[in-house]
Amino acid sequence: MGIMTTSTPAKKNPTRRKAAAKKTAPLSFSKETYIKWHRDMLLMRRFEERCGHLYIQQKFGGFCHLYIGQEAVLAGMVEGTRPSDRVITAYRDHAHPLALGTDPKVVMAELYGRKTGSSKGKGGSMHMFDKERNLFGGHGIVGGQIGLGAGIAFADKYRKEDHVTVCFFGDGAARQGMLHETFNMAMTWKLPVIYVVENNKYAMGTSVERTTNVTDLSKLGASYEMPAESVDGMSPEAVADAMKRAADHCRTGAGPYLLDIQTYRYKGHSMSDPQKYREKSEVEEFQKRDPIQHVAKVIQDQKWMTEAELKAIDKEVKAQVEEAIQFAEESPFPEAHELYEDVYVTPDYPFVND
Repeated sequence: MGIMTTSTPAKKNPTRRKAAAKKTAPLSFSKETYIKWHRDMLLMRRFEERCGHLYIQQKFGGFCHLYIGQEAVLAGMVEGTRPSDRVITAYRDHAHPLALGTDPKVVMAELYGRKTGSSKGKGGSMHMFDKERNLFGGHGIVGGQIGLGAGIAFADKYRKEDHVTVCFFGDGAARQGMLHETFNMAMTWKLPVIYVVENNKYAMGTSVERTTNVTDLSKLGASYEMPAESVDGMSPEAVADAMKRAADHCRTGAGPYLLDIQTYRYKGHSMSDPQKYREKSEVEEFQKRDPIQHVAKVIQDQKWMTEAELKAIDKEVKAQVEEAIQFAEESPFPEAHELYEDVYVTPDYPFVND
């Protein structure tokens, strides 16, 4: 309706031209989806912000890798896949169970190493897991989950179950030999797995440009004839669309799909990272594209919620995170005998029953 269909010069009808310029494309996602995205991404953000504070206060130990800035990747993934689909990821994994619906109390308790955690306090920051929500864990071995993702997908194909595995890894892990061996196998056996590079551009602290001459990581699938595309990872809409395309492809039996999702972490690789390898101005440029602010603007522009209502959601989310912290701090530690439970052991090892 906003395009001129006559030969009348636009300058003779300035009012109509102005209206056409203001015309925007219709939204592809519903009001409910945008509001869910806003709440879910706020939960990830506020949870991770508090994790950073708690780690500094030595409330829990080990390593701590924050997801701040990358929330649109998971918001879009959940929208573009089914609850029955499988998810496996690396060690920047606090947000993945939150996005899938795991109770924040359980995630926080796992960080604290408490018995009420998702892995009974035995996994900690880098090994989140939720069987009920098909989260097959965060993994501390760089690139190790790439092969495991293929195994999960193989099991589903073998059992003729209509599931897709979403296997996340970072741009640093894309240099591992595991990737190439697995890509070859996954394409040969046509496994239903979406390989997702959460490409935050710096691995631990070295830019993609300094580690390879192939900076477009979607090209990694080319030698295996694996379909692939690059995706704007600061946009939940773009991620959701790409995930849906990839999942639909996998469900046809055509094999795996590769998504190079261009995202950005606002914090360091881990809490011990001084971030001397990138300019502050670069971080600020990506913060201007903050996915949470983007979604909030869409909600306000559509008059779905007021600024006060959005702030109320933020307040509710912050309270939810504080409740999770209290739950974790009041939960008990595992007992000593649990060291030998939930692990694979050979029955005749003498120390098992000591």
